[in-house]
Amino acid sequence: MPFINFNEGKKIKIWEGITGSMYHSEQISFVHIDFAAGAEAALHHHVHEQWTHVIEGEILFTLDGDEQLLTPGMAVFIPSDMPHSARSITGCKLIDCFLPVREDFVELEKNS
Repeated sequence: MPFINFNEGKKIKIWEGITGSMYHSEQISFVHIDFAAGAEAALHHHVHEQWTHVIEGEILFTLDGDEQLLTPGMAVFIPSDMPHSARSITGCKLIDCFLPVREDFVELEKNS
């Protein structure tokens, strides 16, 4: 699995209006995320450290109560168990990286 073509990856529904192509190593989940315009990831937290990098579009991101508009080239680091949410202003393409592996995403893939 050293070379991956995300253009050919299966799109998995994560939440309404949010899909992702996911790949997992033994320690990390690496996900290409698509947000439809206006889609929302409600306030949540998880044990994983997370990096979110904006490739395309605009997304309003809230991290522990601090809100920031992220645009292409911007990223956010979410520490373990830090409350966060996101709402896309436009359609968005993001790259998310999680440590450790998102087992819930592995299960989503198995059930899709």
